[in-house]
Amino acid sequence: MNQPRAEIQIGIQTFQRLLSAQFPALADLPITLVDEGWDNITFLLGTEYAVRLPRRELAVKLLLHEQLWLPVLADRLPLEIPVPIHFGQPDTEFPWPWSIVHWIPGTTADAHDFSAADVRLLTATLQALHQPASSDAPENPFRGIPLHTRHQGVTQRLARQRNHPEVDAPRLAALWEELCSIPASTDRVWLHGDLHPRNIIIRDGTLVGIIDWGDLNGGDAATDLACAWLLLDTAVKRQKFFTLYNAEPAQIRRAQGWALHMGLTLLDSNEPRHVPLGLATLKRVLEDA
Repeated sequence: MNQPRAEIQIGIQTFQRLLSAQFPALADLPITLVDEGWDNITFLLGTEYAVRLPRRELAVKLLLHEQLWLPVLADRLPLEIPVPIHFGQPDTEFPWPWSIVHWIPGTTADAHDFSAADVRLLTATLQALHQPASSDAPENPFRGIPLHTRHQGVTQRLARQRNHPEVDAPRLAALWEELCSIPASTDRVWLHGDLHPRNIIIRDGTLVGIIDWGDLNGGDAATDLACAWLLLDTAVKRQKFFTLYNAEPAQIRRAQGWALHMGLTLLDSNEPRHVPLGLATLKRVLEDA
């Protein structure tokens, strides 16, 4: 499963024209391409702003969710998040809405060794976030839902990876069946929905922010708690994470199922930046089985 192709190509020159037309006061700031993800392309604008533009129509509603809800959630969270500041409008150059947000300087957490202080801050942020979601919170058909709904995708990915030398497919399959049998949660709390190292920002060796909130929704907190296996490289750190969060045993097991699902998804993407994380996640999941 490779990265989807962009439905619209937008480069620096096109964005410069958009910016000049809609926000002329910012048009003289330097523009740097930062990243092109599955859903959005991101530019750095000057030193204080980031710009997010959808690269496919499916991502438009996710960007609108960020515009609507991040200003609401920001005040309750101890970590920085990219709150939208200016709202770009569709025009003849670009047919979809787009955002200028607060830039969070730093690097992603791909190789970060989370300290005890980082773990405390991460759990405090998730506790603050995981409050009952409002009735109009976004729905997400892929996050925060009962674990068993991911069964077909997991079994298909396991089948594709069954001969991978670093994947213990039989153990993972047995564990998946066990975790899917755990009763689903009826709680619906606010979720980030996509907590992996490339959405975590580190500055001066310390956890400072969480980015890419397009998957935010109301659902089972276990989806976010799966980040323990994506971010924390030892069982001791993971145990501390769940103790600080005050997670219930069934919640931890559902989170482990989500981590298994996410690890397989990353591995199955065949993207060089995702495969090592997928393998590490699956290894950690089995360590804690």
